[in-house]
Amino acid sequence: MALSRTKALDYAERLINRPRGETPVTLRRNKNGYTLLYNRRALTKTHASGVGALQAQAMAFALGVELPEEVGGEVSTKVGSGVLYRAIGASSLDLRRPEAQVVLEQLLATAALQRGAFRTLEIG
Repeated sequence: MALSRTKALDYAERLINRPRGETPVTLRRNKNGYTLLYNRRALTKTHASGVGALQAQAMAFALGVELPEEVGGEVSTKVGSGVLYRAIGASSLDLRRPEAQVVLEQLLATAALQRGAFRTLEIG
């Protein structure tokens, strides 16, 4: 049975709407693209296409992980709800549209800040 992206996104929305600390997620590559999982349930997926590859790359960047190269490969991490929200958002954008690319830049920058990827400068 094929994974319904709509059902996965409904589950993701319920997960994000519940306040929690860090959420353990897994990004898995399969022959049909990439799937983001929580407790072995899909939160979102991308297709094995050019746009799907860009969405998966953006999702991995938002999560702060490397994209698995081989089919069957996976990578796990723990992220806050804000980062998870942005990763799922990045996977849902139609990156063929110029306005989606502007939104993606903002999502990725905010996710990086929330992960603490940027250091602050102390001016003394």
